[in-house]
Amino acid sequence: MESYLARVVRSGRRRADGFSRGYRRVAPVALRVSVGVVYLWFGVLKFVPGGSPAEDLATRCMSLMTFDLVPPGVSRPLLALMEVAIGAGLVTGVLFRVVLAVFLVHMTGVFATLVLLPDEVWLHGVPPVPTLEGQYILKNVVLIAACLAVAARGEERAEPGPVPGGAPEPAPGGGQLAVVALAAGGAPEPAQRPSAG
Repeated sequence: MESYLARVVRSGRRRADGFSRGYRRVAPVALRVSVGVVYLWFGVLKFVPGGSPAEDLATRCMSLMTFDLVPPGVSRPLLALMEVAIGAGLVTGVLFRVVLAVFLVHMTGVFATLVLLPDEVWLHGVPPVPTLEGQYILKNVVLIAACLAVAARGEERAEPGPVPGGAPEPAPGGGQLAVVALAAGGAPEPAQRPSAG
């Protein structure tokens, strides 16, 4: 006869398996939306002067990258707009490839700060220790990994599968990427009707 503890353990495993199966279906969307919400939040803060603890560092880095052609008064709202656009694109999933490209450009600028303003982001020593601002930048590695995981999952779901007749068909649930993949490969030719004799 099965003990009470064994039944509880078995029931807990069933529930955990059920949760895992259910979450696996929504995980890419949850990941994409959560990164989008973070971007929206941080972007909105940059619209308010003094609202973001990173705005001074970001605007000084932008000035260095543009050889002082973009003054801080312009770069702050530009960065805010870029982050809000990335966030909105991630939350909605609209134009995901374009959003991902802009996201990677933005991240290139963010990580350039580690090189362009080393005194602000590193405490000198061996090994180098990031300041609070440096930690703020380095945590973005997680956001990059999250976006790349979502993109990889989207590409995986968008790969065409074989169907009878040889015409490629996007995998179910491939969404926008599947449509883009099918359009890039061209629509399958319609079947030719025999001409009436």
